[in-house]
Amino acid sequence: MPNYDAIIIGTGQAGPALARRLVAAGSKVAILERKLFGGTCVNTGCTPTKTLIASAYAAHIARRAADYGVTIAGAVKVDMKAVKARKDAVVAPSHNGVERSLKMLTGCTVYEGHGRFVAEKKVAVNGSELAADRIFINVGARAAIPPIPGLDRVPYLTNSSMMDIDFLPPHLIILGGSYIGLEFAQAYRRFGSEVTVIELGPRLIAREDEDVSQAIADFLKGEGIDVRVDSKVIGVEKEGNAIGVNVESAGKISQVVGTHVLVAIGRRPNTDDLGLDKAGIATDARGYIQVDDQLRTNVSDIWAMGDCNGRGAFTHTSWNDFEIVAANLLDNDQRRVSDRITAYALYTDPPLGRAGMTEAEVRKTGKPALISTLAMEDISRANEKGETKGFMKILVDLDSKQILGASFLGLSGDEVIHCVLDIMYAKAPYTVMQRAMHIHPTVSEFIPTMLGDLKPLQ
Repeated sequence: MPNYDAIIIGTGQAGPALARRLVAAGSKVAILERKLFGGTCVNTGCTPTKTLIASAYAAHIARRAADYGVTIAGAVKVDMKAVKARKDAVVAPSHNGVERSLKMLTGCTVYEGHGRFVAEKKVAVNGSELAADRIFINVGARAAIPPIPGLDRVPYLTNSSMMDIDFLPPHLIILGGSYIGLEFAQAYRRFGSEVTVIELGPRLIAREDEDVSQAIADFLKGEGIDVRVDSKVIGVEKEGNAIGVNVESAGKISQVVGTHVLVAIGRRPNTDDLGLDKAGIATDARGYIQVDDQLRTNVSDIWAMGDCNGRGAFTHTSWNDFEIVAANLLDNDQRRVSDRITAYALYTDPPLGRAGMTEAEVRKTGKPALISTLAMEDISRANEKGETKGFMKILVDLDSKQILGASFLGLSGDEVIHCVLDIMYAKAPYTVMQRAMHIHPTVSEFIPTMLGDLKPLQ
């Protein structure tokens, strides 16, 4: 039975980086991967989807060329085989690079197979049992498949299988109106598909403020996407060569018939086949591994990082998990999950950049606060680029003068949000940024202006 100082299960964002740090510190490491090196982000998440979105954006701008005084002869056509080939070419270096770097890492042994706990500090893989003093779980998550009647009898797509198609679905029906579903909805509409989004809740991306949800719904509808909220999918069935989705809304039942169905209703952790019970590792009701503020499980010297711990569902939170674990173990630096500020983006066009609390969350606190909003159409950079949809919103604590949160829905919102995020981490008063001189013409230059126009949150 090979013995190691550390076993890492999974090669997503956190695992390989931790392997390198541990090896550099003199540890003998085993790392296990059952399928795709690099995890979700590299293979079926951030990298491939944002590459597809870039192709869709190019098609969209080409169709709008006349708005910029540019004439394109003939109709704009999208070659989906070429789109997929470009996506694959972008993904390959990252995927292959992770695999190659781990296999060349002195002091690290790579096992390609499904690892399962057989005891508290033992993991079986490919018929062998490995033992280690420390074990790190980095197994990620996958698309959740809801128990919709008939869904198991029709072909359906997930965010993972969408990466394999090299054709244009004539009519794509998307179950779920949240982050993953909306990005695919807009991209495939721009490629040329008819798209219907069906959302159970009263509005899209219910985690966001109502004004953000409404603005996103408006520009998606403006591009010809059929958005249906307050709609419960009660069944799915074959309709000849098509697929019928039966929907109940406002007490009435109707059917949407399309050619392809994408299930984007949520995620579930890849913990159901890990043998966690053999190691006594606790999970919550949804299968997420329970961890403390430093990502330790209930079992001594076993940690869980990334999507499987339920403490974040993003590449950047997974990477931060690695940083927290490495800092505590190797740097004598007491870092905690609770130190980080909520931050993420929705990569529709225009994108949404988010940091800290929403307006609704600030209101729930009952504390006095200030707010400032600015429409993107009032920003010169947005007008110059002809991309004026959306708005920016910032919330500030009245007493401490610290920024509580921001929602930037608009041109470069996913980048501009970091101006606010950095000030929040510095715990500096908003006046620091208010007095900063930003570069013109940019979107960021209007943040000081907004902070000079704060009003009481009523």
